[in-house]
Amino acid sequence: MTDQDLYGRAKAAAAGAYAPYSKFLVGAAVLLRDGRVLTGVNVENASYPLGMCAERCALARAVAEGARPGDVEAIAVTASPCGGCRQWILEFGAERVVFMHGGELLVRRPDELLPDSFQL
Repeated sequence: MTDQDLYGRAKAAAAGAYAPYSKFLVGAAVLLRDGRVLTGVNVENASYPLGMCAERCALARAVAEGARPGDVEAIAVTASPCGGCRQWILEFGAERVVFMHGGELLVRRPDELLPDSFQL
């Protein structure tokens, strides 16, 4: 699967996001090393800190399907990942992060997005 295809899956998933407050629909698609693609969307809540980002939803779904750190090849998201999601992506060992920024599809390594990251 190409990075463009993976981004297309994220974009398609975004239509299912629950964002009644911001109206900012975000989708994410996780490519596992076994070829499976799992998606997630942002889910807002009236109590804003309780909302979930699309990346974390997709990664949590991957965990529920048996994935563990090291099983994630790539993740695509329709917006630049927030700091918390960058930490999640790094911890799951993704090789690359694909996202739209300024109208351009970018591909970055997680450590480029979160230098000097927290690690146990």
